[in-house]
Amino acid sequence: MAKFRLLAEHLRTTGILTDENVYEPGPLSLSVLMNAHDPAYVQRFIRGQLTQQEEKDIGLPWSEWLVERTLRAVSGTLLTAQLALEHGLACHLAGGTHHAFPDRGAGFCIFNDLAVTAVELVRSDKASKVMIVDCDVHQGDGTVAFFEHNPAIIPVSFHCEDNYPMEKQSGGINIPIPKGCDDDAYLEIVKQNLPTLLETHRPDFVLYDAGADVHQDDRLGHVMLTDAGILARDHYILTSLMQANISTACVIGGGYDHDHAKVARRHGLLHQAANQVWQQFKHDNKKTPEKVLTHSGEPKGL
Repeated sequence: MAKFRLLAEHLRTTGILTDENVYEPGPLSLSVLMNAHDPAYVQRFIRGQLTQQEEKDIGLPWSEWLVERTLRAVSGTLLTAQLALEHGLACHLAGGTHHAFPDRGAGFCIFNDLAVTAVELVRSDKASKVMIVDCDVHQGDGTVAFFEHNPAIIPVSFHCEDNYPMEKQSGGINIPIPKGCDDDAYLEIVKQNLPTLLETHRPDFVLYDAGADVHQDDRLGHVMLTDAGILARDHYILTSLMQANISTACVIGGGYDHDHAKVARRHGLLHQAANQVWQQFKHDNKKTPEKVLTHSGEPKGL
């Protein structure tokens, strides 16, 4: 969990994160959470009543601190979406828990912030069609399970075909990435697919999961992108979305390394790309905010 604190420190050191462009989310409304997740599951997690098998599937031991951190991270994604609606582009310093299903958690994911936010955007009429562009190295199987029969929310997953989960969830739009894929081949796959997806489905809002676990040094990734490759991916995707005038909220997704400072810097590539794209487009785009980034408001001690 140290990577979240280190990411904020890294972005402050580079000057991307300042007191003027950072927001902290407030408490999460449980009713908003339960509009997407099974209410019984929500209550059992909050009360510490998960079974041993459920905790094992999640991979994290229950604690009151974990409850606070989990709810705050989801609230941060909701805030990021609201800021994106107001300003055109916003980035979270956490988020991307795409392995959480409606009634259970998995793969270090308890609640699916992407699903919760997409449901809330449509339910509140703030967006008519939401596309979730998931570039985490692992399939967003939980996200796919939420929206099998919801035409207003389109999950798109660019994921390593030979990686967790080994049994992929059917549904949504799945674009496999071959194991060992390098910078050029990966970006070519994105360029071959993203323009068609945007033209075909015409979303008015995008949730972008910019997983850093595609990095060549990630211990769970099996894809060979360099720092430059991740930056190019994020720059291309955000440029495409800004050119299409689609409000975009970004989350950092997965990233795994025993050296937490290294993985924090990899996550920071998303914010670097967003800052570059924003500087490029802020004078041309009708939405001209002074503030772009949002902080997840992680509890003290993370």
